[in-house]
Amino acid sequence: MKFWSRSKNSNASKAPTPSPSQPHTDTPSLITYRHYATLYFILISTSTESPLALLDLIQVFVEALDRLFENVCELDLIFNFETLHAVLGEMIVGGVVVETGLDKVVKGVREQGKVAKRPVNEGRGGGLGVGGFGGFSAVGQGVWSGR
Repeated sequence: MKFWSRSKNSNASKAPTPSPSQPHTDTPSLITYRHYATLYFILISTSTESPLALLDLIQVFVEALDRLFENVCELDLIFNFETLHAVLGEMIVGGVVVETGLDKVVKGVREQGKVAKRPVNEGRGGGLGVGGFGGFSAVGQGVWSGR
């Protein structure tokens, strides 16, 4: 697993280091992303969040989409954004991750009836990847940290 870190400042050595006595600002300064074939899944969070937990959240999100759409492709994500919102709604409530169990997330979305069916004449050849988890193959992932 590779991680990349970058600072928004061109001269990172001049950036003040917060001390324990200084209050922590809740400014979003961490970008975590994962690359699957032609799509990037990006999360923006505060620096207090665990990058590994965020990468796991992205992984569960993508696996849930793959189970719901059965070999998900880019067009599924564009034309069925309600399903994306339903998956996020099952996983995150009020900015807090409440569920990362793949089976529970998929079951909750299916019970809501938010899963759209693909038209019969549309082919199955436009998936996001071969191999990996559920048809996905992770090409790259990383963390970008700014201040």
